[in-house]
Amino acid sequence: MLTLRSHESIDDIDATAWDALAADDNPFVAHAFLAGLEQTGCIRSAFGWRAQHLTLHDGDALVGAVPLYVKANSHGEYVFDWAWADAWERAGGDYYPKFLCAVPYSPVTGPRLLAGDGPDADARRATLAKALREVTDRTGLSSAHVDFLRAEDTNAFDDAWLARSDWQFQWRNPGDWRDFRDYLDALTHKRRNAVRHERAQVAATGLECEFRDGGSLDAGEWRTLHHLYTHTFDEKGNTPTLTQDFFRHLGTAFPRHSHVAFARRAGGIVAGALFLSSRDTLYGRYWGAFDQVPGLHFELCYYQGIDYCLRHGLARFEPGAQGLHKLARGFLPTRTHSRHYIADTRFRAVIRASLEREAALLEAHGRELCEHSPFAERDAPT
Repeated sequence: MLTLRSHESIDDIDATAWDALAADDNPFVAHAFLAGLEQTGCIRSAFGWRAQHLTLHDGDALVGAVPLYVKANSHGEYVFDWAWADAWERAGGDYYPKFLCAVPYSPVTGPRLLAGDGPDADARRATLAKALREVTDRTGLSSAHVDFLRAEDTNAFDDAWLARSDWQFQWRNPGDWRDFRDYLDALTHKRRNAVRHERAQVAATGLECEFRDGGSLDAGEWRTLHHLYTHTFDEKGNTPTLTQDFFRHLGTAFPRHSHVAFARRAGGIVAGALFLSSRDTLYGRYWGAFDQVPGLHFELCYYQGIDYCLRHGLARFEPGAQGLHKLARGFLPTRTHSRHYIADTRFRAVIRASLEREAALLEAHGRELCEHSPFAERDAPT
């Protein structure tokens, strides 16, 4: 007999059992990452987040889990549904609160319906998707959203769920690049010279760049990195939601899978970028700089990361959401997937029609992007 339970804190769920269900070393769905967000004040009602994780049990055994939140807004999601909320509320409905199955503040593809990798995994993912839809109906919330799914998990959702996709720019090693020179050689002559020029600009300033594992940083370096993060958010008029304690938590919980690229002048830190990694993928997260140095953003956020991937045999580099400038530096359009359940059938039909139009435009946009590939041999969007 399968039973479903809800949890207002991930600490109520056994960490070892949760991580076994993830069946993936993606750090963003690790119990330690999600628990760190809750424990250090990043998940709170003031930011519109309330944990409501779902678990599936076969007797006493945990056989499925969903990282789930009740959202009072759409901040920190990166799959934008502001227009849906506006339309529903202008029609007299309450779009918020809603359910969101995702990793807070992280536009990173990974497992969402956690069911392990055994012979029953696909059936249990389908059970979790159905349960999420039923919980949405039972609680009277407007909708449920599952963002940045792995492509292989999309079959768990029935036709009541609306399919949506988008493009992210990601770097991939085709398998035969041994070092940064091989990557440069694959670029067109124009782009190869541009990358060399950008790196030379930074070198000419006398800045020294380093790429460190998070476990090697001291408290002062984490404090400076967090200051860089808040400085950037303040400059753009956004609210920084990640706390200094959470940054330090990453270094403790993921000492060899959290990383920081620093730029220093006379020993003092002037810029930094934060990364996480799995066995085969590097994930770029946040960056900040106290000085505006030409080319420094590209050096710390992209070239240092590419070099790390090549030195350590990582196949992919996901530098984050948006940013057309990434394309010129070897990050090609890669499809992301989300699924959306709208409880009201009439509103669901309207959004379905809108998404069909959006999908056609998306396909055309992907083909156009690949016409501007920086590589001598162009790849189709994936």
